[in-house]
Amino acid sequence: MDRGAVMCPGAFNALVARAVAAAGFDACYISGGATANVAGYPDIGLITLSEMCRTIREITQACGLPTIADADTGYGDGEMVIRTAIDYERAGAAGMHVEDQVFPKRCGHLEGKSLIATGDMVAKLAAALHNRLTKDFIVIARTDARSVTGIDDAIERANAYRAAGADMIFPEGLQSEEEFALFAKESPGPLLANMTEFGRTPSIHIDRFAELGYRLVIYPLSMQRLAMGHIVRGLRALRADGCVDALLGEMQTRAELYDMLGYEPGRQWDYPGTAHP
Repeated sequence: MDRGAVMCPGAFNALVARAVAAAGFDACYISGGATANVAGYPDIGLITLSEMCRTIREITQACGLPTIADADTGYGDGEMVIRTAIDYERAGAAGMHVEDQVFPKRCGHLEGKSLIATGDMVAKLAAALHNRLTKDFIVIARTDARSVTGIDDAIERANAYRAAGADMIFPEGLQSEEEFALFAKESPGPLLANMTEFGRTPSIHIDRFAELGYRLVIYPLSMQRLAMGHIVRGLRALRADGCVDALLGEMQTRAELYDMLGYEPGRQWDYPGTAHP
């Protein structure tokens, strides 16, 4: 991040995480929404801390990249936020973001969100910051205020969270380049941008985010949306044609899969965490 904006693609399982590393990215992201979707749930805070930690362990061991993980609302207040910070770091995450929504939370790009008081969020951040295992573990404060109380309140909250010691600010649901620029000007310091599709934020190139002052850009659901789009089309083709011969050219081959896994038949396989793509 000291050298410029870092692209952080979302991985929803360990195999996708290995693909992220193989593609040459420097960091990885774990979305709470994507993790919930894989379990068959919407993004409304149904995934437990234990489930998320398991996903973090699998993904970080598979890819070996610095990984930022979504902690939603921290799974509670006080002691639960402390446990979340400790368990996420022990599971292998390089950092986490906690948001100022009322539980049960909603996707940041949907209507109907509610916010906790600024002071309550500051207390959550203090709990995480004072109890993380090392200072290298990044605690990111996400504010959803833009679409609830307006951008001025979002900036005011962000500055309160910075004053409380947050390592980075994540303004969710900004709606234009101008808003990203205004936020960076009024809340100077490390910033995270969420580049998600089909939401409130327009498509913005990584170079433009860098110009605007954002140092970490997450793509939480891009790969899952691509994968599910292909899966749905593949199932329709199988149902209609009785085979998938017409789609073979779009598939990852057995050899490509083995290469991604670092596996060569007949030779001992190195466990993830000891060898990476």
